[in-house]
Amino acid sequence: MPPPGISVLFDAGQIAARLQELAGEIAAAMGPDILLVSILKGSFVFSADLIRALYHAGMRPEVDFLTLSSYGAGTQSRGDVRIVRDVDDPVAGRQVLLVDDILESGRTLSFARDLLQQRGAAAVKLAVFLDKPVPRAVPCEADFRAFLCPERFVIGYGLDHAHRYRELPFVGALDGM
Repeated sequence: MPPPGISVLFDAGQIAARLQELAGEIAAAMGPDILLVSILKGSFVFSADLIRALYHAGMRPEVDFLTLSSYGAGTQSRGDVRIVRDVDDPVAGRQVLLVDDILESGRTLSFARDLLQQRGAAAVKLAVFLDKPVPRAVPCEADFRAFLCPERFVIGYGLDHAHRYRELPFVGALDGM
């Protein structure tokens, strides 16, 4: 049961089923030996569930993290992306799966993809939990996506609003937003 004022868009069962399918798609396209780079903070829940689904699909990804900031404390990108925490693992010659929670403007994922490619990754594929069909500020499309996102402000399953709602086991929308 969602808290008052929140409408459920994708429930926990839908998410779990889709992630099993998504892991199969990724395994078929990339093979078992990849470096999964999760963009923090928003993608931590998606990444954790995806890593377990990839295991069940026969993959054994190495995992690293990249923290980027383009939003600051707001809800819209400022346009500049900066590295807050860099990856530790070398990426040169590796198949990299870059994982993020939501694709909107494309700035963050494009920046991260270009960064990893400049460091010599053999290939960088993009996996997003939600793909919002809005005009991109920069050219960027996901190779893998769990869900097409409605053009609403969404929360839950790692996505927050004013540092709240990340813990929700579903994706929801705040009524009136």
